[in-house]
Order: sequence, then C-alpha cells, then structure tokens
Amino acid sequence: MMPSMREKMQAGAWYCCLDTELEQLRDDARLAVHQHNTLPPDQRGPMAPALRALLNSVGKDCFIEAPVHLAYGFNLSLGNAVYINAQCAILDTAPVRLGSGTMLGPAVQIYCAQHHLDPVKRAAGLEIASPVTIGTDVWIGGGAIILPGVTIGDGAIVGAGAVVTRDVAAGARVIGNPARAL
Repeated sequence: MMPSMREKMQAGAWYCCLDTELEQLRDDARLAVHQHNTLPPDQRGPMAPALRALLNSVGKDCFIEAPVHLAYGFNLSLGNAVYINAQCAILDTAPVRLGSGTMLGPAVQIYCAQHHLDPVKRAAGLEIASPVTIGTDVWIGGGAIILPGVTIGDGAIVGAGAVVTRDVAAGARVIGNPARAL
C-alpha cells in the first residue's frame, strides 16, 4: 500500500499539502488555536485545554501567549518552563522541539516546510519538511525567523529580527539576515 501524504510528510519525503487528511488535521489545529486565542486569560490559563491536548508533549510550567498560530500542533514538543510570546507562528510540518527554559519573543516564526522550486510542482502543493530543534535555555528575540532544518544549541541567543538559515552552536549569539555570530 502507498504511504499517505501524512506519512510522507512525517518521513521527510515530498508530499502534497493539498491532501484531504492534512487539511482536516490543519482544521483541527485551527480550532484548538482559535480556542486558545479567544478564551479570556483567566479561563485560558497558560494554554487552552484543546491546544495542550493537540501538542505532542508539554513540560511543566509552559506558557503560550495569545495569539499564536500552529500548522498542525501534533509535531510541537515543549520542555519545562517554555515561554512563547504573542504572535508567534510555528509551521510544524516536521517535529519542532523547544528545550526547557527556552523563550520565544513576540512574532517569532519557525518554519519546517519548504515548497518545491519548480513552479508547476509548487502550484500542485508539493512540499518537503525538515525538523527544527531548539535546545535548552535559548532566547530567541522578537521577529526572528528560524528556517527548516535548523538546530539551535543550548544557551544560544538569537537577536531580534534575525533570519536563521544555519545551525547555531551552543552558547553562540547571532544577529542579522542571514544570522551570523557576534
């Protein structure tokens, strides 16, 4: 039997994002995200129940501000005491791991999907996904963009507005577009 588009996506192979199963999974994520983004803070708590249930794993003392956007949610894993500030977008078509003590500033964007370079294949919805791994005690400044396949080491700092196209070593500080070491 042929693998499903979800199976291809999770295996890191080319898949069609226009697939009905994937669309349903994105709709499920939209509902959970909408609940999180619209509940009054005193009812939502650190994160809305539907959002927590959607995520792959959630450590202790995590907090996700509203609004937030997730593509699927089930590929997102949070260590302990992770903080995600308002207006973050995590397009988790592949696993995204945020280590304990990591903080995302406002409007941080994490992308896993890469669209096909061929315009005909891109129009047909072909994508490939690469995981993003962010270590422990990482600080990512507001408006930073993390591209597919990037690993950011423990204790690193990514400056506000940086575009991270390559791995960042543990303890490093990077700024700019593309991000480079200070």
